[in-house]
Amino acid sequence: MKPHLRPEEKRRPSILGRAAYLFVICGIGWGSYQALYHPNTPVPGGWNPVVPLTVGDAVTPLTGWKLERAVASAQSCIAALDTAASYTAMPDLKTSEQCHIRGRLDLRRVAGASLAPVETRCAIALRTAMWVEHDLKPAARDAFSADLTAIDHIGSYNCRQMRTSGGASNRWSTHATADAIDIAGFRLSDGTRIRLIDDWEDGGPKGRFLKAARDSACGWFRVTLSPDYNSLHADHFHLQSKGWGLCR
Repeated sequence: MKPHLRPEEKRRPSILGRAAYLFVICGIGWGSYQALYHPNTPVPGGWNPVVPLTVGDAVTPLTGWKLERAVASAQSCIAALDTAASYTAMPDLKTSEQCHIRGRLDLRRVAGASLAPVETRCAIALRTAMWVEHDLKPAARDAFSADLTAIDHIGSYNCRQMRTSGGASNRWSTHATADAIDIAGFRLSDGTRIRLIDDWEDGGPKGRFLKAARDSACGWFRVTLSPDYNSLHADHFHLQSKGWGLCR
C-alpha cells in the first residue's frame, strides 16, 4: 500500500525535476548568449541589442534605442558614423561659453549623399545619415525613380541667439553649439533639384517628397521645424539633435 502524502508534499517538485528545470534554463541562457555575442551570430545586427548601431542595418524596434546610445558618447557616435560618412575630425572650437563645437567634424558625405563641407558635431551627422539611408533615399526612388546624390544645406554652426517670429530672443540657438543643421534642398541623379523655398507648396512629386522628408526627419531628430512652423523656416528644415520631440 502506497504511503499517503500530504497535499504540500504532492506539490513539491522532486530534486531531479528541479535539476532538470535548472539545466534547461541554463541551456537557454547559454544559447542566447552565444547567439548574441558569437562573432558569427545568426541574429541580424538591427535585431541584436549587443551589436552597436550600424547605419545600414535594417530599422527595427531597437533602432531608436541604439541611436540614442550611440550619440550618448563621442566614441560610440564616431564608431557608428564611420559606417556611412566621409568627414575629417577637427580640433574643438570655442568662441565663448555659449558658442563652441565639441567633437568638431568637417562633414562631406552621409550615406552616399554629398554635402558642401559643413562643420558640425557627430550627433547631427549620424542622425542625418540615418535619415538619408532609411527614408530620403527610398523616397527619392519611389517618387522620381532616381537616386539621392546631394543635400543642400545652409549651415550647422552659427554663434547666435534664437530667432523667433516675434523678434530677437535671449535664448541661445542650438546652432551656437552645432547641435542643429538647416537643410535647404536635395539633388537627384537624374538632375532633379528640389528646394524648399520653391517646392514646399508644389502639388506634385516634389511637394510630396518634401512633406515625406519632413515627416521622416521627425523620427530621427529631437526637433524638426519646416515651412509649416513659421516664415523664418520658409526655405529650410531646422533639424536638432537636442529637444523634446517637436515636429512641425
